[in-house]
Amino acid sequence: MNEQSSIAVNADSEPVAFNAALAEPTNVLIVGVGGQGVILVSKVLASLAQAHGYEVKQSEVHGMAKRGGTVFSHVRFGPRVWSPTIAKGEADVLIALEWAEGLRWLPHLKRDTGVFICDTKRIVPPFACLSRRPGAPMRYSTETAEQVAAYVSEVYAIDATKLAEELGNERAANVVLLGALSTVLEFALPEWERTVTAFVPKKTIAVNSAAFELGRNWIAEAKSGPATADAAPAPMPAHTPYQPRLEITDAWCKSCEICVKLCPERCLTLNADRIATLVAPEKCTGCRLCEWLCPDFAIRVHLDPEAPAMEAAQ
Repeated sequence: MNEQSSIAVNADSEPVAFNAALAEPTNVLIVGVGGQGVILVSKVLASLAQAHGYEVKQSEVHGMAKRGGTVFSHVRFGPRVWSPTIAKGEADVLIALEWAEGLRWLPHLKRDTGVFICDTKRIVPPFACLSRRPGAPMRYSTETAEQVAAYVSEVYAIDATKLAEELGNERAANVVLLGALSTVLEFALPEWERTVTAFVPKKTIAVNSAAFELGRNWIAEAKSGPATADAAPAPMPAHTPYQPRLEITDAWCKSCEICVKLCPERCLTLNADRIATLVAPEKCTGCRLCEWLCPDFAIRVHLDPEAPAMEAAQ
């Protein structure tokens, strides 16, 4: 799969500041899939708003989180807030931890003034793979950040996962986006930093602090640099040659056999130590069912780009 580049579209020279002291509440919608940290982002924001004396309403849906399903959280804060949910077209900011989920929720964003902050990470669900043949086309959104910019005020498509990986912990991608969010809301930087530190595990404070700073710096560079500094994200082609590769963490596997029994290609088994093992890699199509259904998060599926024929022959 092709990765999208980072890009800022319609970025103003000055940061947008949504003022919670106004009569209308500030509405922030956070969306993603299970395991990405959507709830952490919403809790940090809700706690920060409460600390400032604002009335806060937070609602969330995360029933399918453990199976990689959709997770979303509405956060509304201001002098007076009645409903806990954000109506379509009323979100001031949309934070998306996964590209397709961000596109799915775009109708909730205010078209004229809304800010869209999104990780360009693509998590293709198993049911988007209509054919299990290697290299078969996937049903996944092909919209780019520039196309999305036609519908909303500001778009920040950040490769947050890659930035977090460079820090040594890709799970900090949500905090990269929190750093970006901190530039468009009114709260002071020290207050953001204290709240983030209070919610992340103690052993990850350093990496999350660095991730938060990366998000802020990315927005600052996007606003100060030329509009064409970053290449536009390329749409996902209908046919993407790739080679599936499974990463299995033995220490996490609990021998439940879910992956073995539900693998469509029957290419997994339990070895003598009762650990999931890929025994027929040539049959694996990268459908991700094993990754998404594993209750212990012991399996990760990587779709490595396939080497060109001439390169492979050398």
